[in-house]
Amino acid sequence: MNVKINPLSVSDASLESEAKAKTSPSAAPALEPASKMRLATHELNRAGTQPSKFSSGASPDTLTASPGSASKAGLTSEEARRRLVKCGPNAMPDTSVNPLRTALKKFWAPVPWMLEAAIVLELMLGKFVEAAIIALLLVFNAALGLFQESRAQATLTALKSRLALTVSVRRDGIWKTVAAAELVPGDIVKLSLGGVVAADVKLTAGDVLLDQSMLTGESVPIEAGAGVETYAGALIRRGEAEAEVIATGARTKFGRTAELIRTAHVVSTQQRAVLRVVRNLAGFNGIVIILLVAYAWYLKMPVADIVPLILTAILASIPVALPATFTLASALGARALAKLGVLPTRLSAVDEAASMVVLCADKTGTLTQNALTVTTVHSMPGYDDAHVLALAAVASSDGGQDPVDGAIRAAAASRTLPDAPKLINFAAFDPTKKMSEATATDPTGETQRILKGAFTIIVGLSQPAPTAAAAAKELEDKGFRVLAVAAGPAAGIKLAGLIALSDPPRADSAALVGELRGLGVRTVMVTGDAPATAAIVAKAVGLDGAICPPGPIPDAVHPEQYAIFAGVLPEDKYKLVKAFQRGSQTVGMCGDGANDAPALRQAQIGIAVSTATDVAKSAAGMVLTEPGLAGIVAAVKEGRITFQRILSYTLNSITKKTFQVLFLGIGLLMTGHAILTPLLMVLIMVTGDFLGMSLTTDKVRPSPAPNAWRIGHLTIAGVIMGMGELLFCTAVLAFGAYRLGFTISALQTLAFVVIVFGNQATTYTNRERRHLWSSRPSIWLLLSSVADLLIASTLAIGGIAMTPLPAWVVAGTLAAAVAFAILLDFVKVPVFRRLRIT
Repeated sequence: MNVKINPLSVSDASLESEAKAKTSPSAAPALEPASKMRLATHELNRAGTQPSKFSSGASPDTLTASPGSASKAGLTSEEARRRLVKCGPNAMPDTSVNPLRTALKKFWAPVPWMLEAAIVLELMLGKFVEAAIIALLLVFNAALGLFQESRAQATLTALKSRLALTVSVRRDGIWKTVAAAELVPGDIVKLSLGGVVAADVKLTAGDVLLDQSMLTGESVPIEAGAGVETYAGALIRRGEAEAEVIATGARTKFGRTAELIRTAHVVSTQQRAVLRVVRNLAGFNGIVIILLVAYAWYLKMPVADIVPLILTAILASIPVALPATFTLASALGARALAKLGVLPTRLSAVDEAASMVVLCADKTGTLTQNALTVTTVHSMPGYDDAHVLALAAVASSDGGQDPVDGAIRAAAASRTLPDAPKLINFAAFDPTKKMSEATATDPTGETQRILKGAFTIIVGLSQPAPTAAAAAKELEDKGFRVLAVAAGPAAGIKLAGLIALSDPPRADSAALVGELRGLGVRTVMVTGDAPATAAIVAKAVGLDGAICPPGPIPDAVHPEQYAIFAGVLPEDKYKLVKAFQRGSQTVGMCGDGANDAPALRQAQIGIAVSTATDVAKSAAGMVLTEPGLAGIVAAVKEGRITFQRILSYTLNSITKKTFQVLFLGIGLLMTGHAILTPLLMVLIMVTGDFLGMSLTTDKVRPSPAPNAWRIGHLTIAGVIMGMGELLFCTAVLAFGAYRLGFTISALQTLAFVVIVFGNQATTYTNRERRHLWSSRPSIWLLLSSVADLLIASTLAIGGIAMTPLPAWVVAGTLAAAVAFAILLDFVKVPVFRRLRIT
């Protein structure tokens, strides 16, 4: 069963702590880290509910159902529709933050503080027009950030709505699959391995192992049978059962807490890396500002002039639009991936895909067609093929979503057997035991035990069968997945036969594995199948390499050592991911089952395949809607495109923020005055930072290899480019001061113009890793550049908010900036090549 979720926010501190835990090799393989338990406890305390108290939480009105009120056949479709109208959908109400409160927060952060301080200072100095302009820019900054964040959140919400989970429900006497949001009180539902309980329910038949730790804090799963109540958000760890829905939506006991847990997310490595760059810039610029103030004091500048100088320098150090740029770039990447059948569950997953070095690929449904069919039945003496299939069908789930059970029941249905066993009790497939089990009566009325599962397990529980091992090996050598079926009294179970299932490789798998290899991503197969079966599929899809020996996963294993990990238990996948991460590898992990969730969370990029259970989807950073590797290849490419766009913006920020503060210092040395006012600096921030966000739409080439943030190299490159711009702007300023004899106010306008034009020049040199003419910019980047140049030229020539300059001076500065861009580009290419900025 599944629960529909709405995206929620969590605190920055909790996100950072979860991110550290995720990348730490010693992180525990738990689905409920301490931060999530604190969230759960906090939410329960807010509601005035004690975690250990197990009441249904449903009021005795028409919105709940008394257990036992529905018949064994379930509700009729008409009755379900009537109850849905009365009760509402089985979904949590929208708990998003009030838009007004969100908007006000845009005025309470370091960047707005600087602008607000500028307004106060301008008012104190009696400059009311300047104060009004800065106030308008402050509002514009807040509105832009709010708009971008709301669009990104809408994108993520839309993507999550496409992950609308489903549940198996009995209506009109038959099992149907419906959206979890359509559940109503009184519905009879099936609880299966790997599912999330979608509503508060009371078990009516069967036995399951329930994990309620994320709801109640109890770390040990509990066995539950008929009569036991459980709650929305609980996980099915083992078994299968039927249950009656007793409360849905907002009336569930722990629904809100489950939602907080399921929507927690992490800060991406890209964001942490770039924020580290910003901190480095702040430290460097802080030292320069102190020297500026000291020199101004030495010149005996009036305090009324020193204060605006300090404010201007601080504003010059802040990459204002950086948070909005990250959000916008990731949202555009997520939207592009959604069109390709890949649904990110958090925006940071788009960034993480860019750095993936090794992919642990699930065999079934990823490398193969996930179209299991019974190909061969090898019956033992005393049994025929029809009897073997009939026994296997009894030990298979009816109405569940297990493809193996579905294939066996379909094969058995085509061979009607009048004396088929009659089911008494059924225990669903348990991944830790690698088998399912049923109790049934044979045609004579005797009770027999029926086992179905992995050959090595079933053979160990049944009487010796001399020819079975050879028959199983022969089938496995042909690439079949082999299951054994045994039946008989508890004290004398005999092997009834072997069932061979085939799942041929996908036609595109070999090409996509090769494409990933070309992108620098090594693919390894991780499967629970026998080594012989896995080896045949691996060879067919182009995975050449050794098979890891059976047994525990070695602690020091590396992706280069083995291409195939066969016979792997779900919990071993977590160990494999951790082992790869010890070698500083960025690991992608495919998974589909409930027990894959720890591995999906541990991996930097967890990928739930198209047939994944609810738990796997909740743990993953991306969910594939189509089988195969195509979605993963698309995620890698789109992640690297997003990386390149953010890299360009970050490089631009280093270039601009390095040179601008130094330029203020050189201007002070040359003229003895501040060459920029706070108002002019704010205008530069708008024209440079905000219009520079158009880089998030730029046409870029995906990185040829997995991305890695080389902070030192990036900083060196940015400083070199910044020094080039500093030389250009200083030369123009010196020309205006010494050759043209401009006054200080005219020099301030010239400084504004040359900074804007110089920033445009470095934008185009930085955006292309080769020569700047090697690729065509996006239309939005070109339009933003035209707007930037027109705004600056109009203000300077018209004398708006500054002293006017002759048009020929502005035009000459623009021509000089074009020449500067070409010269700087010839310096950039060898620098980028040497620093491996690609």
